[in-house]
Amino acid sequence: MEDSVPGLEGHTCGCSCAAGRRHKAPSGGTASGLAAKVGGMLSSSVSNSPLTFMAHGAQKPSGPSLSSGSSSSLNLSRDLLQRSLVLFVVGTFLALVLNLLQIQRNVTLFPEEVIATIFSSAWWVPPCCGTAAAVVGLLYPCIDSHLGEPHKFKREWASVMRCIAVFVGINHASAKLDFANNIQLSLTLAALSLGLWWTFDRSRSGLGLGITIAFLATLITQFLVYNGVYQYTSPDFLYIRSWLPCIFFSGGVTVGNIGRQLAMGVPEKPHSD
Repeated sequence: MEDSVPGLEGHTCGCSCAAGRRHKAPSGGTASGLAAKVGGMLSSSVSNSPLTFMAHGAQKPSGPSLSSGSSSSLNLSRDLLQRSLVLFVVGTFLALVLNLLQIQRNVTLFPEEVIATIFSSAWWVPPCCGTAAAVVGLLYPCIDSHLGEPHKFKREWASVMRCIAVFVGINHASAKLDFANNIQLSLTLAALSLGLWWTFDRSRSGLGLGITIAFLATLITQFLVYNGVYQYTSPDFLYIRSWLPCIFFSGGVTVGNIGRQLAMGVPEKPHSD
């Protein structure tokens, strides 16, 4: 009996030690697993939180996209400025030349105190005509783009130069040709103006804009003459000559063609009639 007691005590001690080891091991493993699960839950909650989405949404565009957008807008502004300057210079030059022709033929009369020494023209006529040319020249391609009808008829500089020459010829004819009355001259210039549109434009937008420009310019001219800024000899259409709307129409078509050609950038091949 005494010999069996020590064996039983050893067995009991061994079982208790083993059980202690078993209880200690799961507790350590459970703590580490619990920590891993808590860490995963925290990381997933932080990544899916609204603050994270707001932070991602508030990020600025990437560098290349931002730089490309700013460069494209800068190029567009530079292009508009260059076209405006070219159209202003062309309008100013045409105003000086054509107004000089009208004054020399005594078609247009300015008061002596407003006549400048350069080209014998009033100082405000060239800048006003240059500004109008810049607006009209930029408006034509803009309307074409808005209507979705790009103008492709005779889009080359040679055709534009011929159109300018015809416009100068129409204006020259208004001052040089002698008819029995102004009605015959007006009908002749109207036919020439429509021929200019048909030869170098042939677009509905060009026809509509030309008529609108002629109407508005005629109203402004009537207002200026009525207020005594200048006057026309032998007026037969209220305070002005009846052929003046034809000059405005052909001038609008001509400047519109220049503006369209400038907007194209690179001239295209000539189109056959």
